[in-house]
Amino acid sequence: MPRIELRTEIKADKKIVFDLSRSIDLHKISTEHTKETAIAGKTSGLIGLNESVTWRAKHFGIYQNLTSKITEFNRPTYFADEMVKGAFRKFKHEHHFSDLNGGTVMTDIFDYQSPLGILGLLADKIFLKKYMIDLLEERNRIVKEFAESDKWKELVTDKKTYGNNI
Repeated sequence: MPRIELRTEIKADKKIVFDLSRSIDLHKISTEHTKETAIAGKTSGLIGLNESVTWRAKHFGIYQNLTSKITEFNRPTYFADEMVKGAFRKFKHEHHFSDLNGGTVMTDIFDYQSPLGILGLLADKIFLKKYMIDLLEERNRIVKEFAESDKWKELVTDKKTYGNNI
């Protein structure tokens, strides 16, 4: 089963980075190139424990649907989403957040299993793992861009959490 681990350093508060990482709206921005849109479940705002979202996106020239659910949640240090239905045989995406010199280290651990047995394993080696890394790196680049500027305020507007910083 392929495993992708990415570490992204972000000069922003952990709570902001955590919330941006679970923002349906930010995810849409980071996947504009695949025409990804939320079509069922939680379709905007911040997704939470036991909530699911169904995404429709164009990958490899084919429109696909994928439903994932938040299965673990400990704000602001960790959450995990797992595929409920979609093209993979299975996947689990862990999101870890820790403090670093006044900022945040965001660590993604993405474990997945491709369908189609040996053909899936071959696809992983030839192109799929690289494709998934590129998708995750673009998402993380957008999280970093929003967190390190005032753009995060467009997506995260909970006055109880952020007070007058909004």
